[in-house]
Amino acid sequence: MPENPATIGPYRCGRGAPLLVIAGPCVIEDEAGTLAIARRLKAVAETLELQLVFKASFDKANRTSATAYRGPGLERGLEILAAVTAETGLPATTDIHEPAQAAVAGRVCPLLQIPAFLARQTDLLLAAAATGRAVHVKKGQFLAPGAMRHVIDKLESGGCRNVLLGERGTFFGYGRLVNDFRAIPQMQALGVPVLFDATHSVQEPGGLGAATGGNRAMVEPLARAAVAVGADGLFFETHPDPDRAPSDGPNMIPLDEFAGLLKRLLALRAVVEKMGL
Repeated sequence: MPENPATIGPYRCGRGAPLLVIAGPCVIEDEAGTLAIARRLKAVAETLELQLVFKASFDKANRTSATAYRGPGLERGLEILAAVTAETGLPATTDIHEPAQAAVAGRVCPLLQIPAFLARQTDLLLAAAATGRAVHVKKGQFLAPGAMRHVIDKLESGGCRNVLLGERGTFFGYGRLVNDFRAIPQMQALGVPVLFDATHSVQEPGGLGAATGGNRAMVEPLARAAVAVGADGLFFETHPDPDRAPSDGPNMIPLDEFAGLLKRLLALRAVVEKMGL
């Protein structure tokens, strides 16, 4: 089945479209800090002529510990994401965890994100589809690539015509993930664009005991592989000081290093496009 490009706000993602980049901090900490990161990412996007969607979560509802920081909540979080778009012009995306959150988030975000652990939740998928927004579903760490056809079917049955899937690793024993890069072309063969989540792919779930660990040094090598195999987009979490971030710090790219990383990946993408792959 030929891959159908998806429309996300002013952007297109998929075969024949420029690389889509989704980037931002794991979780919203406060308005000032979030806007500061968004301004930096806007500058990077303009310099590199990128299609960039700003990402931040209003609630990290699947943290390891009950005491972990979760975010400012739905109402305040969406106010901050709306401020990001108003000031920078960047379209925004965020996770939703419950069907009731879909319509509210869809009024602010042209792209809704379904976390990997919730990829099979039918009511959540149908609620996201009903917004008319594009929907990005991370492949569950427990799912085979081909099983994502059912996710697509559910979204399309609910009226969604702009579906994106995300590869973010598969469970490989306790506390470890591995990427099978066959998943990218296999999911593209289902007829939708596929993104590679480079930072969540290096997670070590529960690796810090009461928090998720990870190894950000592996983000770039894995992202290179994804670009080489033909991913339609890339997903990164980035932060000015990841080691002090309240969520997923070990996996995030330092914001000062992000532009350089993207330059190298775009150079590789140009080679892949020149070869017609």
